[in-house]
Amino acid sequence: MNPTKRTPHSPQPPQTGHPTNPPRPPHTTQRTQPTPLTQLTHPTTHPPRSTHPTTTTHANRTPHPNSAPHSAHPTVRRQLNLATRHQLTTTAGIPPGTITSRTRPGGPWQRLLPRVYLLQTGPPDQRQRALAAVLYAAEPGSDPLSGDTAALTGGAALALLGIREAPYTPADVLIRAPRKLAGSPEVRPYPTTRWPRTITVSGIPSTRPVRAAADFAARSDQPADQIRSVLAHVVQSGWCHPQDLHTELRAARLLTRPAIRAAAAELLAGVRSVAEAQARDVLSATDLPTPLWNARLHTPDGTFLASPDAYWPDEGVALEIDSAEYHYTRDSWHATLHRRLRLESHGILVVSATPSMIRDTPTEVIAALRTLLTLTTTRPTPPTALARGHQQLLLPL
Repeated sequence: MNPTKRTPHSPQPPQTGHPTNPPRPPHTTQRTQPTPLTQLTHPTTHPPRSTHPTTTTHANRTPHPNSAPHSAHPTVRRQLNLATRHQLTTTAGIPPGTITSRTRPGGPWQRLLPRVYLLQTGPPDQRQRALAAVLYAAEPGSDPLSGDTAALTGGAALALLGIREAPYTPADVLIRAPRKLAGSPEVRPYPTTRWPRTITVSGIPSTRPVRAAADFAARSDQPADQIRSVLAHVVQSGWCHPQDLHTELRAARLLTRPAIRAAAAELLAGVRSVAEAQARDVLSATDLPTPLWNARLHTPDGTFLASPDAYWPDEGVALEIDSAEYHYTRDSWHATLHRRLRLESHGILVVSATPSMIRDTPTEVIAALRTLLTLTTTRPTPPTALARGHQQLLLPL
């Protein structure tokens, strides 16, 4: 259960597939020394060394003026200190021998991928590795940042958006079919005839989150629960609507796979985590009524009350799945207790369980729910909370 959805007046995540403010990438811990292209035609001239001590810089920021002269080529700045062999030899006029000598062990440059070079001495961060994959896959002579010939997708694109458990590597990169390109342990070219609209995430051309999620599901060799978790986090974070994701999965002909079809059905039903999906599996095997998942409850005057994981509106019973990851800090635990008090003050009976209880002792959870659902049939006072704006989406056949 995500604690952010439990607090009244908490800001809701964006509901479109076009993120305008993606999460900032991780910090680097070393200032690197880029080499401007204007100095690359002089093999014997080494880039000036910074006299400033090593400090922590953010990967989104451009290099400090003292670490990159003002005359640095704009291509290097736009490409996070990366350049392709075509750009170095054709645009900057660098002899191939100079490239070879500068990328030797201990040299000022590094060869990250075939024909892709990092023009700094420090290690690359995750953004640079992701952009290097796009530069490798882009057609020579094209603008690799345009997203016209190569775009990051799959787990690497989702990881840039801050999706937990989405793998950075190998980086899946879309290219236009029928063009073919050799892959590597770091990059997996993905030829496609369905070229998507692209966006820029942290300076890297990428597919929209809904397409990246579908491509991740198509190419992932992760266990089914891992795929369920990643897809759920994409929807839970607000990067796409479950109906849009289902449409994309259907267009990619992925709904024929049982695991992906099950994950799509869960998201349409309102499930937003693996723990909730497991609880839904347990409840589906019983004769208990079907609950609403993640319904938003309001008081009669319209004030937001809470959003329990599962809710039976006719009986006024809620199931809360409280994991240690989100609820066992002091502040989170207090917030959980306050939320439960608010629900109970409006006549809602609450069953609390952990994900391990759902997984290991489901009969105890079902017994508690069955007891409360039975007790509500004789209650003289019905609950005063209302589930507003909740629609149980059906899975199209």
